[in-house]
Amino acid sequence: MLFPTIQFAVFFPLVLVASWLLMPHPVRWKLFMLAASYLFYAAWDWRFVGLLAGVTASSQIAAVAIHRASDERSRRRRLAVAVAADLGVLAWFKYYGFFATSLANLLDPVGLDPPLPLLQIVLPVGISFFTFQAISYVVDVYRRKLAPARPIDVAVYLAFFPHLVAGPIVRGTEFLPQLRSPRDPRRVDGGRAFLLIAGGLFKKVVVANVLATTLVDPVFASPASASAGEILAATYGYAVQIYADFSGYTDIAIGCALLLGFTFPNNFDRPYAAVSLQDFWRRWHMTLSRWLRDYLYIPLGGSGGGARRTVRNLLLTMLLGGLWHGAAWTFVVWGGIHGVGLAMERRRGVARHPIVGRLVTFHVVCLAWIFFRAGSLPAAGTLLWRLLTAWGPAPLVTPTVVAVIVAALAVQLLPRDIGARLQYAFSRLTPTLQGATLGLSLLVIDALGPQGVAPFIYFQF
Repeated sequence: MLFPTIQFAVFFPLVLVASWLLMPHPVRWKLFMLAASYLFYAAWDWRFVGLLAGVTASSQIAAVAIHRASDERSRRRRLAVAVAADLGVLAWFKYYGFFATSLANLLDPVGLDPPLPLLQIVLPVGISFFTFQAISYVVDVYRRKLAPARPIDVAVYLAFFPHLVAGPIVRGTEFLPQLRSPRDPRRVDGGRAFLLIAGGLFKKVVVANVLATTLVDPVFASPASASAGEILAATYGYAVQIYADFSGYTDIAIGCALLLGFTFPNNFDRPYAAVSLQDFWRRWHMTLSRWLRDYLYIPLGGSGGGARRTVRNLLLTMLLGGLWHGAAWTFVVWGGIHGVGLAMERRRGVARHPIVGRLVTFHVVCLAWIFFRAGSLPAAGTLLWRLLTAWGPAPLVTPTVVAVIVAALAVQLLPRDIGARLQYAFSRLTPTLQGATLGLSLLVIDALGPQGVAPFIYFQF
């Protein structure tokens, strides 16, 4: 179920009203919210509801088993089994086809039959997000940061529909304490919530969809026929598109959660204003960045143990982070570019002047986006080659496209507190003016956005 659809526009108000009516009755509220979240997930494909329930049950069983273990060795063993189970589910649905096909391609030139059958496996939407949240819950119980919660609480946490299919990655330590007492509707920050939702819709329906349909999709679909100017514009356009698409989704998710009485962590902070790659990853998909740091990079050894081990840990973290985004070598290369860049910053430092740092960082990020968006490594190679050689007319680079790209990047340079000031000013308006402002915003979004709404990019991850 997509956020910017009539289906969700009917679903969410009904859930919102019922949620607040049931709030004084915690058990009933949790059962209702669990049912609503499973209905939300089933709207995509009801067959995978059982998968979500299975991951939830196995994670809770593992957390209780770890908590009750009598010695540290047993705790580690039970943790290893739990993490392996969650990763096994992810590996089967997301990576089996990738590794089976890669192995077949490797053995075919020497005349050997592939050892693994080539199967068509449907990728459940959101599997990367709810398995990572399940892992963080079990690991936090192991680290004694969190006691095992009640089964119904864990079920609501993992299935809560605002973050279920595309994040942000909310940890149990951030969500479960909010379930312990009923929320108060008088304390809901409605002004911030409605602005987040309206802004997220604008980013997705207008900015991301316009760039995708008029420039990015045509260029990346036919790289051999695109000129250098079109490829350069499409690269910048995709940088804006994926930011608008994903940050738009998480803005809507955070806003919906706020209206339901829950606070989610922020997920983006003007990433294209970053002065280094390290700074970029503090601003881009921040919940994933912190997850990779706390549950992968630090367990690998982090920055301890010398420069070589630090570089190794950075490369492994970013390569695996790239593979997390998708089962293709293009994502591995994307992660490798970021890993090498981060390692170079560790050894050589970053640009002293912030303008130079921003320009270098942005273009390294854009170089990596070419591999992230390209359908294959040969397609990415074609794009890069033609970017350097195929100078000529660029009919897809229209004034509208250029204006959208420039405006979206310029907004990244505004001070951080602009959004807070806007939210405060909006909250000071009367309810009538707030409603009129939001209504006008929705009309503008409907008028400017193209017909139909494509799925959010991160649904495929």
